[in-house]
Amino acid sequence: MKILLSKTDKWIVALALIGFASALGSSYVHFQLLVDPGYSSFCDINSSISCTHLYQSRFGSVYGIPVALGGVFWFTGVLLLVMVGAKAPQESHANIASYLIIWSTLGLAAAMYMAYASFIVLQVFCFLCGVVYVTVIGIFFLSEREEATPISDIPRVLLQDLYRLIRRPIGFGITFIFLVGTLSSVVWFPYLQFLQTKPIVSTASVEENFDFDQWWIQQPRIEVPVSVENESVLVIKFNDYQCPACGETFRLYESIFEKYESSHPGEVRLVVMDYPLDPKCNNQAPNGLHDSACEAAVSVRIARHVGESEAEEMARWLYDNQEVMSPTTIKAAILEIAGVKNFDVLYPEVVEEVKNDVAVAATVPVKATPTFILNGVLLRGGLTPTFFDRAIAYELGR
Repeated sequence: MKILLSKTDKWIVALALIGFASALGSSYVHFQLLVDPGYSSFCDINSSISCTHLYQSRFGSVYGIPVALGGVFWFTGVLLLVMVGAKAPQESHANIASYLIIWSTLGLAAAMYMAYASFIVLQVFCFLCGVVYVTVIGIFFLSEREEATPISDIPRVLLQDLYRLIRRPIGFGITFIFLVGTLSSVVWFPYLQFLQTKPIVSTASVEENFDFDQWWIQQPRIEVPVSVENESVLVIKFNDYQCPACGETFRLYESIFEKYESSHPGEVRLVVMDYPLDPKCNNQAPNGLHDSACEAAVSVRIARHVGESEAEEMARWLYDNQEVMSPTTIKAAILEIAGVKNFDVLYPEVVEEVKNDVAVAATVPVKATPTFILNGVLLRGGLTPTFFDRAIAYELGR
């Protein structure tokens, strides 16, 4: 039977296909990040334009399931609703129009939340995600129909329409494939991450970790003038407390460092070196936009003069309050956290320590934050938590 689509439906289908391709591309990138530690996406241009930063953040997945995968199924749902609407009996047309309105409203809410997380919280633009946002908005406005069934009647008519659908072999088959595909993918991604997080020091075989080990040992190693103590693994992080990606890696890696501090006390050490993207104290970043990053770096150092716990609390406050960070709020925070009242007096001397870190960073060279060096291996932007964990474990086992 020939499918007849209205002009509006054709526009919805076109937008859904574009959005589907973008969401599928995002899912592919997310998959590659899980299985290939050296993968670099085509849309990773710098620290502000990066798909990887968004996918690796706490907003990139839910219980191990990539958010992008939800986009794939959402756009598939749009296409199915339009096609079913074109072939459905006349009495179901208004109902399907309402289903599309509800479906598009849910998609718009999810897209706007992700846009907020990307642009406002993380301050990162993802090209593929941007295409998804635009197509979702377009579908939302195009889905509004005058003949739609009132929302209050949907619970009553939904069961009737589902019954009509599954009575038809084609309808039942498409519905079954859609549900099975969705459930399979939802289960598969977390399982993939479970396989990747199997311990490699004590129980995993060499064969299981051959690919990662081979990639890791092939990485060149550099020397950084940081004193080595008794640790087996030295992790250096060039950091900007106003950088959203630095805050994300802090949260993502925190539990990893805690795990090794418990299992291998004193053998894994993290050294945070300052690289504020703020021209006030970093001549390597003349166009840096983080106008409070110098004060932030200095505040942690001053807090450390009071105590290590105060420094850790100050750093956590900075990461958690990047949206409201300013010299004024930083001074108020260090007063409350560490009791420091003479920040302005201490600043000129302590900022010279920050500049010393910037000079070290220039020898690496550091181009963006965060940049990690793990036992000499340079990791621009870091690794996914799975591979970061595996790298530490590998170095401990050498």
